[in-house]
Amino acid sequence: MSGKDSDLVEDAKNELSGIARDGMAHPSTKPVLKGAAIGAAAGFLLPGLSIIVGGVAGAGFMFYDRIRK
Repeated sequence: MSGKDSDLVEDAKNELSGIARDGMAHPSTKPVLKGAAIGAAAGFLLPGLSIIVGGVAGAGFMFYDRIRK
């Protein structure tokens, strides 16, 4: 793994443990939950995409966006 990839993994671990530890008090929790809700709504509205897949994709996108900032 290159240095940038290992930083991404380490950042993701730290962010996820912070979210788990602090819950709703963590600054990344609300944006990730909003991303999940938007993704779930898109999964409900778009044919061929389930609510679960949309929710996971939305949460994943927002989580990635938070750790890259």
